[in-house]
Amino acid sequence: MATSTWNIDVGHSAIHFWVRHMVISKVHGRFARWSGAVDLDEQDPTRSTIDVKIEAASIDTQVADRDAHLRSPDFLDAGKHAEITFRSRRIERRGEGYRVVGELSLHGVVREVALDAEFAGTGKDPWGNQRAGFSAKATLDRRDYGLVWNAALETGGVLVGEKVEIAIELEAVKQAAAVAVPA
Repeated sequence: MATSTWNIDVGHSAIHFWVRHMVISKVHGRFARWSGAVDLDEQDPTRSTIDVKIEAASIDTQVADRDAHLRSPDFLDAGKHAEITFRSRRIERRGEGYRVVGELSLHGVVREVALDAEFAGTGKDPWGNQRAGFSAKATLDRRDYGLVWNAALETGGVLVGEKVEIAIELEAVKQAAAVAVPA
């Protein structure tokens, strides 16, 4: 079976992240504006591909001043690096799940990253659209992407952790089967 294009339904999907703050807690955030598609082989998901584009300025941690700092040259430099992109290069079967390996472009740096993923299957919604569900997670070292700003704490440690945990939930709609959904 050949692949078919499934557009990510961002209204039913999310890209979330967590970063240590002051060594003792985690700050949670998300990206509000993004898009993407999955070229899905339903019979063999390892033959599928995924392409996602994220608007860097859409970072949202629910604190306006922090979000402004994260958009600044100290972190994402969203004025200079407007998009964060991910393009899969291969998908491998891993037990009950998958490993999606691809290129993440962030802050002008492109590096290979691996996500642990799950394909939840497909189903038809009440309006006749065919939908597919996916989950993925990864941990990145922000320094690998040139995101090195920090502040030392007088009690030891630093203000911002180096590891960024990412959790992704995707719901995608099969392009050929798309039917207008009532508002």
